[in-house]
This record gives sequence, structure tokens and C-alpha cells, in this order.
Amino acid sequence: MVERQLRRRGIEDECVLRAMGEVPRERFLPEDVRGDAYRDGAVPIGDGQTMSQPWIVACMTTLAEPAPGKRVLEVGTGSGYGAAVLSRCCAEVVTIERHAELVDRARAVLSELGYRNVEVRASDGSRGAPDRAPFDAIIVTAVAEEEPPRALGEQLRPGAPLVCPVRRGDEEHLMRFRDGSEETFVPVRFVPLVSG
Repeated sequence: MVERQLRRRGIEDECVLRAMGEVPRERFLPEDVRGDAYRDGAVPIGDGQTMSQPWIVACMTTLAEPAPGKRVLEVGTGSGYGAAVLSRCCAEVVTIERHAELVDRARAVLSELGYRNVEVRASDGSRGAPDRAPFDAIIVTAVAEEEPPRALGEQLRPGAPLVCPVRRGDEEHLMRFRDGSEETFVPVRFVPLVSG
């Protein structure tokens, strides 16, 4: 996976590549789909949610510019896999999920595998985690309409990136926002970001 799906397709951050190679992707999936853990595509995890394909996880993690000592917020825990990858490159990860069943599963597997620097919260991710702000990066794993929620931008340190898929018109793109500027990367397809 690391060589064929990631390095060959432009992922260069060695910490991200190492984390993707170390974190056992299959352990974060329901047993009936574990055989699909390393395929080049999204995998269903229940509650209408999916685990993103490996390249998307690696790309979003890279765009967040992870580094030792950084605190990162992830909106949309899903299976917990993305948070586990982030945790290998950063000091702390706060991850928020609105589906209670997914929260319980993610907490259990992260604890079982020894990822002690990840805090999993059951909440409305569009509100972020103001009690733990400011963050050195934020990753949103659901598509926002037009712009990421303002509350998230307000919880970033100056100069810190917010990585979020955004729908504008009929198109969805992975984007990075920083200090009022924005960069557009690749077309994507994500579940909608739900608030409230």
C-alpha cells in the first residue's frame, strides 16, 4: 500500500508514510469488510459512513503539516483510523464524531492498540473543541457547503492549516485554508458535514 498507492502517487512526508505503514488499517474496520482494508478505495464502516481510501488519508494528513509537538483537531472520527495515523506524527489528537456507535468503536480500538495521545469526543464537530484550542491544524473528513464552519477557523493558531473538502456548486474539492487564503487540490467525494 505505502509504495504502490502512496509514494508512487506523490505522498512524500516520511512520517506520514511510516505511520500509514505502521497503523493496522484492518483493525479499525468491521470484521466483515477487513479483507478490503488495503484496497484503493473507501470502505463502509456502518451508520452510512466510510473509511477513506489510503491515499486520501495520507494526502489530508500531509496537507495538515503534522510534526512532533503539534496538537491537531480532527472533525469526523469515523473508524478512528485517521486519528491513529495523525497520532504517530503529532503530540496530541482531539477527534470528534457525532455517531455514538462509531465513537464507542473508535475509542475501544484506539485504546486496545495503545494510542494514548488521542481523545475521542462525541459531539457536533462543526463546533470544534474550543476548550482545547488553539490547534496547530484541523482536518475535516466531511464535505462543507461553500466554506468550513467559522468556529473551526477561530480555533486555529495563526498560520495553521485547516484541511477540508468543500462543495461549491456541483463540485467537491479537497481544500486547505490558512489565514484567509485558500488552496484547491483534488476532486473528492465525502459524506456531508452535519451541524446541529
